[in-house]
Amino acid sequence: MTSYKELGLVNSREMFDKAMKGKYAIPAYNFNNMEQMQAIIQACVETKSPVILQVSKGARDYANINLLRNMARGAGEYAKELGCAIPIVLHLDHGDSFETCKECIDNGFSSVMIDGSHLPYEENVALTRKVVEYAHAHDVTVEGELGVLAGIEDAVSHEVSHYTKPEEVVDFVSRTGVDSLAISIGTSHGANKFKPENCTRDAQGHLVPPPLRFDILEEIEKQLPNFPIVLHGSSSVPQKYVEMIGQYGGKLKDSIGIPEDQLRKAASSAVCKINIDSDGRLAMTAIIRKVLSEKPGEFDPRKYLGPAREELKKMYMYKNQNVLGSAGHA
Repeated sequence: MTSYKELGLVNSREMFDKAMKGKYAIPAYNFNNMEQMQAIIQACVETKSPVILQVSKGARDYANINLLRNMARGAGEYAKELGCAIPIVLHLDHGDSFETCKECIDNGFSSVMIDGSHLPYEENVALTRKVVEYAHAHDVTVEGELGVLAGIEDAVSHEVSHYTKPEEVVDFVSRTGVDSLAISIGTSHGANKFKPENCTRDAQGHLVPPPLRFDILEEIEKQLPNFPIVLHGSSSVPQKYVEMIGQYGGKLKDSIGIPEDQLRKAASSAVCKINIDSDGRLAMTAIIRKVLSEKPGEFDPRKYLGPAREELKKMYMYKNQNVLGSAGHA
């Protein structure tokens, strides 16, 4: 067994406490490879932001859990080399079973999410409680989920969203002992978060998604004062990347994200962790397509992954400074 403390990582408890008091959200960025991890660490060091490195089932299948664990160890050493020992959490995103969570805890993860939101309520409570008991025995923090987000992200797929019921949150948190709670208030997984018929159009003709249900968030805050809340599916899907992908041969239809002003509003509430995955995929894909289109003879991966990494870094810095408010809080 490997403890996250041996890897130079931290759990999310103190990080979330500071975020709630400071009215900002911790960036939770998914990564699958070296370039993504480098961009995340570079951006967070330059903006002096704490960060949560998220690993999905797809990432574990793609990159191997042992490699990911040692990449996280390297991330901390890399941050120090760059000049700022920022707090880093290694987090399991959408753990689907007790066994998956246990494997990650035993392999140096400092935080895990157990997603029983698709289960009947009592089964979700029982599964989440089982994970919490094992995790807390190893000083690992646990994120649970109530409510269901629509959309597709790796192995997580739901056609319809179900908003979190505020009347359930106190019972769920008290019976499970979770350290944070992911809720559903209108965010959605993937780059195609909303159907066009459910959106309006602005003066430029761009699709505008329905607003987040801040009334539900406010009621949850009343029920659970000073308790860490998490938003999944919070990529803003920058249209410049969607358009660039289209310009250089790709095709993304009806790609709509969460407006940044709504994410800024959420970050000033009890929401102290905001998950962003699709935006990173879009930025990388856009730049790689651009390079390979403009230089069709290029075959050195460093020549297209390098520019993609630089664009990712710029995007993550912007998120930390202008959307999540985490810059300067490392």
